Amino acid sequence: MSSPSHPLAGRIALVTGATRGIGKASALALAGAGAQVIAVGRVEGALEALDDEIRAIDGPRPSLVPFDLTDGDGIDRLGYEIFQRHKRLDVMVHAAAMLGGLWPMGHMDPKLWDKIVATNLTAAYRLIRAFEPLLRQSEAGRALFLTSGRAVRPKAFWGGYAATKAGLEAMVRCWADEIEHTGVRAVIIDPNVMRTRMRAQAFPGEDPMQHPDPSEIGPMIVEYAAAPSLGLPAEAVQFQAWKAARATPSA
Repeated sequence: MSSPSHPLAGRIALVTGATRGIGKASALALAGAGAQVIAVGRVEGALEALDDEIRAIDGPRPSLVPFDLTDGDGIDRLGYEIFQRHKRLDVMVHAAAMLGGLWPMGHMDPKLWDKIVATNLTAAYRLIRAFEPLLRQSEAGRALFLTSGRAVRPKAFWGGYAATKAGLEAMVRCWADEIEHTGVRAVIIDPNVMRTRMRAQAFPGEDPMQHPDPSEIGPMIVEYAAAPSLGLPAEAVQFQAWKAARATPSA
């Protein structure tokens, strides 16, 4: 049974990209709120390290799923396994993504383009396709998708990443409109700049300590995962705006 300290007790939550950055922060926050986390990531050792961290905070023991999200059939198999074990999915947080480097559009290798599209866009479609039926079995299914400001503010050399994030946002909004009359709600979250490996790849020369640690977004993820009522995602929810709105006023 849920409580103020464990608002997600008894909920089943799937997190992609759960081994680092925002995905890992989301998995830890959801587990700390009482959710049974299904952690998806490519590196088995990193998933095991996440398991240790969740145990350290006395969260429910997670299910560890090591595989690459570009394996669409694997996503379908995971959906079947979740159905067999839990019959439903209450929360899905899709944080996995790849930058793919910064390239002039005309210089990008076609194989790299295909991989970026497969990771950032096609995988999200396969997740929706596989898990919508499970989310519908929840009393209040919540699907949270991480995006980027580059989706609406494209810039030179960011073509692959920006295009796929823009496509993700459009796809999620279309899907949200389709399921408006169900109990499932989709949320698009823009974390803004955070201290992640992807940020370091894009801006290797800057001081990472000037940016928020990904752990700061954890409470926001929990809040939206537990929200009893949500509208349609007309626009991305900004982490910085969310944080500012909840800041404690000065005495």
